[in-house]
Amino acid sequence: MVKTNSSRWVRERWNKDFAWQTGYGAFSVSESNVPAVSRYIAGQEEHHRKRTFQEEYVAFLKKNRIAYDERYIWD
Repeated sequence: MVKTNSSRWVRERWNKDFAWQTGYGAFSVSESNVPAVSRYIAGQEEHHRKRTFQEEYVAFLKKNRIAYDERYIWD
């Protein structure tokens, strides 16, 4: 439901050709962390010049003790 509604929202507001990639993840944050997440998103391009998205994603999963199987998280 989240994927369907968010896709519709993005298409209506910004990009009619928007589509989710094959794999995706969704995480929530508390309202008190919104400023930190906003700063992270704003600097994401620069940040990923030093550390790839894949490296960061796996580190995030490990830090939060989220079980995963690498066979299923990358295309």
